[in-house]
Amino acid sequence: MGFHSESSGTNHLDIKTGLLSIICNIMLFFPDFETSYAATDRKGTDRITEEVKYMGGVIGGGIMVLIPAIHIHLTSANKCCANRCGMFLSIGFAAAGVVGALYSLSVASVGLVNGPLCYWSNAQNPIPRWGTPFSNSNGSYLDNRDMWEWCWLPENVVEFNVALFSTLLVAAIVELVLCLIQMVNGLCGCICGTCSSKD
Repeated sequence: MGFHSESSGTNHLDIKTGLLSIICNIMLFFPDFETSYAATDRKGTDRITEEVKYMGGVIGGGIMVLIPAIHIHLTSANKCCANRCGMFLSIGFAAAGVVGALYSLSVASVGLVNGPLCYWSNAQNPIPRWGTPFSNSNGSYLDNRDMWEWCWLPENVVEFNVALFSTLLVAAIVELVLCLIQMVNGLCGCICGTCSSKD
């Protein structure tokens, strides 16, 4: 057992979390599993939550993690892990993954705190309108399910956003930890040498 097997296992999980992040981000564009909101938003009328459009799950947790993970996985599969230069490059790739994971983590956190864009009203604002009713709640709406009823459309949008942004948040944390492990792994490989293909 050496750096090769450790790196390979880490990057299998990185690939899975990267794909999960992309899927979650894409799903967030279709609240209530309807395409009409995305179509209306494309025409210039806001109907999609702003943080969804930052593409944290696609760009950060997805592409910026997947490319390094696939590269490192292919390097390991070709038994190139004994190459110190290759291990040094893996540090750079893993660092890019860290940046991507941090971006995805930040966007998911802000998305959870601000809540979804929806057609809403409450006792203080009885006239229904499109907006983000929880943006000034500092995330307190997450513990108060009665507030979720303020949103009329899209149907169940609060549950939808909370579930998917929470998944993105957890995936980003996992990616961040795995990329940091890969950076340490690569650094140890550069300094101490790596396993040979016989290992």
